[in-house]
Amino acid sequence: MTLWNHAPSRRSRPWLRALCLALTVAASSTVLAATRIKEVAAIEGVRSNQLTGFGLVVGLDGTGDQTTQMPYTSQGLANYMKQLGLTLAPAQAAQLQMKNVAAVLVTAQLPAFARPGQLLDINVSSLGNAKSLKGGTLISTPLKGVDGEVYALAQGNLIVAGAGAAAGGSKVTVNHLSVGRIPDGAQVERSVPSALQDGDSINLSLSSSDFQIARKVAQAINRKFGAGVAQAQDGRTVQVKAPSDPNDRVSFIAEMEELPIEASVAAAKVIINSRTGSIVLNQAVSLGPCAIAHGNLSISISSTPVVSQPSPLSGGQTVVTEKANIDIKSEPGKLIQLGAAAQLTDVVKALNSLGATPQDLLAILQAIKSAGALNAELEVI
Repeated sequence: MTLWNHAPSRRSRPWLRALCLALTVAASSTVLAATRIKEVAAIEGVRSNQLTGFGLVVGLDGTGDQTTQMPYTSQGLANYMKQLGLTLAPAQAAQLQMKNVAAVLVTAQLPAFARPGQLLDINVSSLGNAKSLKGGTLISTPLKGVDGEVYALAQGNLIVAGAGAAAGGSKVTVNHLSVGRIPDGAQVERSVPSALQDGDSINLSLSSSDFQIARKVAQAINRKFGAGVAQAQDGRTVQVKAPSDPNDRVSFIAEMEELPIEASVAAAKVIINSRTGSIVLNQAVSLGPCAIAHGNLSISISSTPVVSQPSPLSGGQTVVTEKANIDIKSEPGKLIQLGAAAQLTDVVKALNSLGATPQDLLAILQAIKSAGALNAELEVI
């Protein structure tokens, strides 16, 4: 009896692995090709609001503000004590020396449709010269909007993700000790009115101005809900007719945001960060044929002490002077010809063949753009 081994041989396993990898890449590229409407647009008027407030952090271990240099810390504490029924004379309030109190700025983000009683995360940042907020407690702080109305109250114990130590004139600090966070540290006291249910239509605001994406969003909505439901107003706004009943409108928006649209190729752009030397290219960047010659210029400056000795019996003094030596070296640059590169990988290979540093590439890319060989928009940040 002959036994057949159906297990794949070692020679066939690389083919299976390559086939599985190809299928995985193809499947992932198919998934990435489709984008939902909620990822490229948002409902106009449905947004969060910023809240800020002035507060005090107490209970610090001698790392608070120096009240003689920060008068608003003493003033804020005196006002808070006055609310509790404790009144201090102005002269006494000016003489307060409490190193366990720090003046802080409290910030929070009030999400859309927030209702009274909902909890918010808050950030606490020092306003004065406090050394550390670690171990402190934020006392009751009203958080106001741009209209001056109080929308939330903040209070709680700070969480500071850092550590520090000092001894004998030496100091070691890890992360920022003057910034803390309180999860669920604020409670909403007032809600912000929303215009979601107003009118017979809603507007979709695209995250970036693109006429092609606006047209695709309108076409996807019309295919699902019927012709004439959505109309592209411009490259950033799409007007959509929505049901008047609140429940039906919410269901309509939820279904509309899940509609897929074909992802469009972004405009060719090169982002250059002149401070860090970072360069980012998107997949639409292409390079035309060009020739580049780039050389390095180095300047070195050194100083050598020179002793000036007077003649015998001249009554002069010995003087030590500095003699500066300046050396300029200019390395010759080779002329390198770059062929046309239509794909991002080809562009990267062509730029790597120059052997230039990121700082040199900043000047090279700008020169290539001026010569008309770089088919992309340069943006310096």
